[in-house]
Parts: sequence; structure tokens; C-alpha cells
Amino acid sequence: MRARAPASSANLGPGFDALALALALYVEVEVEPAARLVVRAEGEGADLADDASHLAARVAIDVAGHDRLAVTVRSDIPVARGLGSSAALAVAAAAAAGSRDPLAVAARVDGHPENAAASVVGGLVAATLVKGAVRAVRLPLDSELSFVVMVPDRPLPTARARQVLPQQVSRTDASFNLGRMALLLAGLADRSVLVREATEDRLHQDYRSPLFPEAPQLLSRLVSAGAIASCWSGAGPSLLAICNAPDASRLRNAAEGLMAELGVAGRAMVLDPDEQGLVVEA
Repeated sequence: MRARAPASSANLGPGFDALALALALYVEVEVEPAARLVVRAEGEGADLADDASHLAARVAIDVAGHDRLAVTVRSDIPVARGLGSSAALAVAAAAAAGSRDPLAVAARVDGHPENAAASVVGGLVAATLVKGAVRAVRLPLDSELSFVVMVPDRPLPTARARQVLPQQVSRTDASFNLGRMALLLAGLADRSVLVREATEDRLHQDYRSPLFPEAPQLLSRLVSAGAIASCWSGAGPSLLAICNAPDASRLRNAAEGLMAELGVAGRAMVLDPDEQGLVVEA
């Protein structure tokens, strides 16, 4: 069995642990019967462990109930960059191993459901746990929007990015984020009402900025360069710019110039939303 799942950008500013957008960058996992466990990896993450500790192997073994498997991973999703690589890999591995509910498997492995939901459903999704089960809903997304992603060469593991977050937030900050998320959802559905302030956040981005000190300036200058709005992609360090589709190529070039100017090694990519989500082939 072979399965393909897209990358995702979670949070989108104010939608902390609730919103995610599937992006057209993919991981493919193939799982076949074998005499013993064999793990092969190509592309992004090819330098990771090639044994039972590999995430795809762990998920496939859990789903299949044994380790007599050949697991092959081919990925274009940068690892530990805030693009949902772990969730997408878990989704694809679970599906390729025959799981009836890859979303539930991946959400359990990844620890929260929004990235996994985007990789399964595609498009813009809201996801949360309801009575212990993942509830994912696809939301309207204006087809004339495009997305530019800045991907620094430096990794930032999600666990580390979560360690800097406060255990409690004020009612004022919670209310602020709810208001901004409402603006964001309206703007993503209809780009004519999308404003820069829609991606403002008080729950995670500022707390994570010391881990990527150039981020605030890059986010601000992305908007000055033509983005409608900008935000961290997931736990970072990748940054996401939302723009009108005709502006995407020019904005990507500007993003690469900004990174070079601030001494941030990496690349910028134009990524369309992925509309299919998980694709499984026998």
C-alpha cells in the first residue's frame, strides 16, 4: 500500500492548536510485507534513523501489529521547520499500513490534531478533540490567495518551541486572539476583507521570537514587500506570507532578499494550498 500526505501550516497566527492549512509539498510512504523490518528514506529526513525508531516504522508497526514490513519514505517536507512533517508522515504511514482512521492515529502520535487534520482533509481546516475523538471541519478558502513560505536552514523542534509558552494566559489575550481569528477566517474566505491585523497573536508567536530573533522583522517586512498578512508557520521557524496569487513570485524573490539581508540562511517557496489531502493507492 502507498499513501501520500501534504505538508501543513498550523496556527496561522491566532488559531493556536486549532487551525491549519494543507500545502502542496508531500511525503509518500509505502508499506509492504517483508521477512523482517526494513526502513528506507529518501529526500528530506533521509538522515534519520533507518530502524524501528523511525516515526514511519513506529506508526506502521503499531497499525499492522507486527514488524515484518518494508517501509519506504520519500519526502519533500523539511523536518523540524513548522510545516507539519511529523503529522504528514504519521498520516501517510498509518494509511499505508492499512489504518481505517489515519487521522486518529496521527493525532495521537503528533499530540494535537490540526496538522494531521489538514494532511488528511486538505485545504483550510479547523480541528479539535470532541469527547476524545478528532473533529475536523474544512473551511472556505479564497482560490485567489497564494502562500509564500520562508524556510530557514536552522531547525526548531516543536517540543522546544512549546517549552517557552506560558502555562496560563490572561482573559484579555484570549479575547484578543478570538477576535483576530474571526477576522482571519473571514479574510481567508474572502481576500477582499483580509487585513494585516488578522494574523496578530498573543498566545505563542511573541514567546517564540527569542528562538528566532529575526522573525519579527521578517514578518513585518514581508507585509511591506506586498504580503497581505504574515505569521509563523506552526511552531516555526518557517514563516508564512499570505498574498494575492499574482504577487506570489515577486514576493518570494523579495523574501529571499530579506533573508539574505538579515543573514538568515534558507529559501523561500511559493506553495499552493493542497485540496486533496490524503491519497491512498493499493
